[in-house]
Amino acid sequence: MSQNQTPLFSGLLEHAKKNPTQFHIPGHKKGAGMDPEFRQFIGDNALSIDLINIGPLDDLHSPKGMIKKAQELAAEAFGADHTFFSVQGTSGAIIAMVMAVCGPGEKIIVPRNVHKSIMSAIVFSGSIPVFIHPEIDRELGISHGITPESVERALQQHPDAKGVLVINPTYFGISGDLKKIVEIAHSYDVPVLVDEAHGVHIHFHDELPLSAMQAGADIAATSVHKLGGSMTQSSILNVREGLVSAKHVQSILSMLTTTSTSYLLLASLDTARKQLATKGKELIDRTIKLAQSTRKKINEIDHIRCIGEEILGSNATFDYDPTKLIISVKDLGLTGYDVEKWLREKHNIEVELSDLYNILCIITLGDTEVETNLLVKALKELAEECEHRSTKVEPVEVLLPEIPVLALTPRDAFYAETEVIPFDESEGRIIAEFVMVYPPGIPIFIPGEIITKENLHYIKENLEAGLPVQGPEDDEMKTIHVIKEYKAIK
Repeated sequence: MSQNQTPLFSGLLEHAKKNPTQFHIPGHKKGAGMDPEFRQFIGDNALSIDLINIGPLDDLHSPKGMIKKAQELAAEAFGADHTFFSVQGTSGAIIAMVMAVCGPGEKIIVPRNVHKSIMSAIVFSGSIPVFIHPEIDRELGISHGITPESVERALQQHPDAKGVLVINPTYFGISGDLKKIVEIAHSYDVPVLVDEAHGVHIHFHDELPLSAMQAGADIAATSVHKLGGSMTQSSILNVREGLVSAKHVQSILSMLTTTSTSYLLLASLDTARKQLATKGKELIDRTIKLAQSTRKKINEIDHIRCIGEEILGSNATFDYDPTKLIISVKDLGLTGYDVEKWLREKHNIEVELSDLYNILCIITLGDTEVETNLLVKALKELAEECEHRSTKVEPVEVLLPEIPVLALTPRDAFYAETEVIPFDESEGRIIAEFVMVYPPGIPIFIPGEIITKENLHYIKENLEAGLPVQGPEDDEMKTIHVIKEYKAIK
C-alpha cells in the first residue's frame, strides 16, 4: 500500500455516497434528528460520516478491514511494528500503555514531572512508582527530562521494574538522550514506555529530536492531534514487538475504549498520517524556519527572552524542538499568566500555556508569518508598556519547591479512608488527591505524598497569580482530602 492512500477515510466516503437508510446509531441520522443550528454549523459532510462500527466500516476493537489497513499504514509511517488508533486521546493511550506492562504491586520507573494521566494509570494498575527526579531549570522554573545516569541508578536498585517511562519531548520541547536510556533499560530486559504526547512531528524531520520508535523504544503514546493535524482527542499507540506484546496491548485498549468509536476522529488520524508521511518533511521544514525567525525577532525585544539552542548541554537537555517557543517574561516583572491575560484582552491572542515565569507558544504546520508577526508586535508593545511604568518593578523571583516524599502507593492513598481538613492545616499529612496546574497537568501533589510547607506556599503562589490549580474536590482550595488518622483514646 502507498502512503498516499487513506483506506479508512476513503472507505467512509464511499459508504456515505451510497446514502443507505440507517436504522442504527447515532440517532441524529446524518443530522436529520439534530438541532438545526448545530447541524448547519457542523455541515452535512461531517455528519454523513459520523457513523458507528457497522459491518462495512470495520471495528476498532477487532479490526479486519479499513481500520486494520489504516493502522498498518500508520505503523509503516512511524517505524512501528503495530500502531493502534485511540479516540480516548493520548491520556487514554498512556493509561493503556502503562497497564499493558504493569500490574498490582509491580514497579515502574517514572520521572516525577509526569502528566496526570500517567499517575492515573499507576492508580488504576496498582503499580508502584519508582520516581526519578527530573533535572530542574532554575532560571526558567521548569522541569526537563531524566538522565541516562539516573535511569541506570534506578535499574541497579530496582532490576525487577516492569518498565521505564520517559517523556520525549517534554511539554516545553526538551529531550534527553532517549537512545542511551533505551540501551540501558534493554540491558536489563526492561521495556521503555514513552509519553510522546508533544512529539508526533519529530519522526518526520531529521533536525528534530529522535522519535520513540527511532530511538528503539518499545511502546509510545503519541498525540497526532496536538501537532500532527488530526482532530482533537485522536492519538496513536506505537508498539515494537519483543518486550511488549501487541496482542496484550490491543486487549487492554479494548477494555478502556468506548464501543461507540468516533469515525470522524479515526478518519482524521488516517488523513493526518498521509500528510505527515508524504509531505511532512517539507511542511515541518517550513515550520522550523518560521519558528526560528520568530524566536530571533522576540529575542530583539528588551526584557523578553525566547529560549533556543543555549538550553542544550546537560544530560537532560540533549536536544530540543525549535517549534516550541518558551518565552521567559519574568524580567518584565510580570507572571506568565499576567502576560497570557494581557495578550488575550489587548490582542485576541491565545497561548498554549502560561506559568509563573513563562508563556509557551507553539508553531505548527498551520501557522504563517501573519500569525507570528502579530505575536511579535504584541510582545513589543507589552515590553514598551512595562518600560514606561511609573514605578520600577523587579524581575519575578523563581520559586521551585522540592519534590514531596511518597509515603503510600498512589493507589493505596487514593482508595484509603480519608478526612477533609483545612488546606492551611495540612502540613505533614498524607494527601489523598491530586493537585496540579493544568496545563501542563504535572502534579504538585499526588495521592500518597507528604504535604510540605513549601509546596503549600507554591500552590498559593499559583492561585494568587490566577493560574488554574486543579485536582482537589474543593475548587476553592480551602480544604483538602488527607489520609484519616486515628488517635489513641484517652
